[in-house]
Amino acid sequence: MIPAGKEPAREEGDVNLTPRRASYVARHVDPAARAVLEADARYFFSQSLSTPCLDVLERSRGSRLITATGRELLDFHGNSVHQLGHGHPRVVAAVREALAELPFSPRRFTNRFAVALAARLCSAMGEGEWKLLLAPAGALAVSTAIKLARLVTGRHKILSFWGSFHGASLDAISVGGEALFRRGIGPLLPATEHLPPPTRGRCRFGCPDERHGNCLAYLEYVLEAEGDFAALIAEPYRWTTVELPPPGYWAAVREICDRHGVLLIFDEIPSCLGRTGRLFAHQRAGAVPDILVVGKGLGGGVFPLAAMLARAAFDRFPETALGHYTHEKSSPGCAAALAALEVIEEEDLCGRAHELGARALARLEELRTRLPMVSEVRGIGLHLGVELRGPDGAPAVDAAEAVLYTCLDRGLSFKVGGGNVLVLSPPLTIAEADLDRALAILEEALGEVTAGA
Repeated sequence: MIPAGKEPAREEGDVNLTPRRASYVARHVDPAARAVLEADARYFFSQSLSTPCLDVLERSRGSRLITATGRELLDFHGNSVHQLGHGHPRVVAAVREALAELPFSPRRFTNRFAVALAARLCSAMGEGEWKLLLAPAGALAVSTAIKLARLVTGRHKILSFWGSFHGASLDAISVGGEALFRRGIGPLLPATEHLPPPTRGRCRFGCPDERHGNCLAYLEYVLEAEGDFAALIAEPYRWTTVELPPPGYWAAVREICDRHGVLLIFDEIPSCLGRTGRLFAHQRAGAVPDILVVGKGLGGGVFPLAAMLARAAFDRFPETALGHYTHEKSSPGCAAALAALEVIEEEDLCGRAHELGARALARLEELRTRLPMVSEVRGIGLHLGVELRGPDGAPAVDAAEAVLYTCLDRGLSFKVGGGNVLVLSPPLTIAEADLDRALAILEEALGEVTAGA
């Protein structure tokens, strides 16, 4: 249990050491599965947001997770890797083919899977010429992006936003802004500075307009006052709490960065690919970055894979090992990514995300008008957030957790971001009936928790 006075910062997700977690395990985990959980806790380090684990999974297919006791959960969490659902047959077949032909590609060689993937991703950027490097994890791709930005500009400082998340490695948490990952770690990467974000609740700068002019003026002030920033790294949308930037915000940021010779890095690791209704999230943000980082769902929900895409003009440091990861041109990983991109295009999953997301958002908005605890609903494509607040306007953290476990009891899994935002990210391939069922479960749970508040 959490020691008294040691309530963790709640940004990235829901915590795992609460009485409701223990109660869920008591209700739904049988002795055989409990033994597996106990073995897991014995051998894995405990850490917030994951270990000790909630349950034991046996199978996953499409939009469903199946536990060791046979319970089925609609997966509206998926750690943001399941755009195509779990075990999409095209992705699985592509990985099997690659495993049979070329299970591993040593780094001094290339392979047809890696080259085809690189060509497809770079051409998808549209404007200008692009090149990339692959990595086996998003945090490693972020690290590569930071190194490249330093080399290109000859500067070393990185600017980012408080509350942001860019990975869990030491350099990633240095540029990230979540207390949960930074607290107590000790000295972090030097030359990393942070700004208050423009979309986290009430504006810190008292901006009088939707454009957040004061926030933009402060960004320009920081870049001008110090003059030695290599890059600004940011999420085009705050993924953990589904917070969208003001209209025109990123276009204005793009102009400010250009004036000061600062590169703009977009971290689209969790939004990758198609979930926003476009292949890349920045295609809806109104600004093209100099460097783009994608990951998670890039491997089709099967293989860990990430990529750093950057303007081809930046390819002028052949003597430097920017990435140099053992599995950076993994043939099975690249085959999985190629299959995922083909499915997204052929099944128009971007269009489906836009259509189903709009329908779901309208239903949640109607729910907001009936339940006072639902203070706001937000969404972009098939990524939806339901923010809960009490009568006094304070974040309804306990209520959010109560809704989560009520939904888990009834077969719906999702994430809680920021302590009080219910975050819904179903597969883009989800059946409409399953989407409707999930929203019905959520509505019922919200009604019950509201009535009992």
